[in-house]
Amino acid sequence: LRQTLKTAVRHGWLSHVPDLSAPYKTQGKLEHRPWFSPKEYKQLYEATRKRARELRQSNHRKHAEDLHDFVLFMANTGLRPDEAYNIEHRDVEIVEDEATGEVILEIEVRGKRGVGYCKSMPNAVRPYQRIVQRNKPQPVDKVFPTNHLRMFNTVLDQESLKFSRDGKRRTAYSLRHTYI
Repeated sequence: LRQTLKTAVRHGWLSHVPDLSAPYKTQGKLEHRPWFSPKEYKQLYEATRKRARELRQSNHRKHAEDLHDFVLFMANTGLRPDEAYNIEHRDVEIVEDEATGEVILEIEVRGKRGVGYCKSMPNAVRPYQRIVQRNKPQPVDKVFPTNHLRMFNTVLDQESLKFSRDGKRRTAYSLRHTYI
């Protein structure tokens, strides 16, 4: 681009090369958000699965099953938690990916950056199917109608996963960075 602009100045098409420097100072210190290593992620989803199987009371069991599917869904879509809580069933479609031939979810996402589309990893399909089977939803119902953060934090504490090896506190957002 700079060479093209210099050529334009030489031919008289431009009076000067415009300033292309960044209009603001870039972030000096890069800080990584906490995420789960493959081993830690496996520990987390096995713990949520175990919790869902062991809880006796049907209401608590349903919440534990929802949490387990939430963890798997989030780590296989890369969505932000607020985006996931806004998704309605009419926004999700199970399709065969043309490029890979795998069955995935195509999700119409409304969130921080406006409306966009998400193509999930294949491992997000089964948790979504369980959610549909368990809840028998209408198209306008939320995929995740309740927030399971208290139970999520309890599992993180019980499994000693609340803090990353760098001492940073993990949250549901950490599942997005695990995906990334």
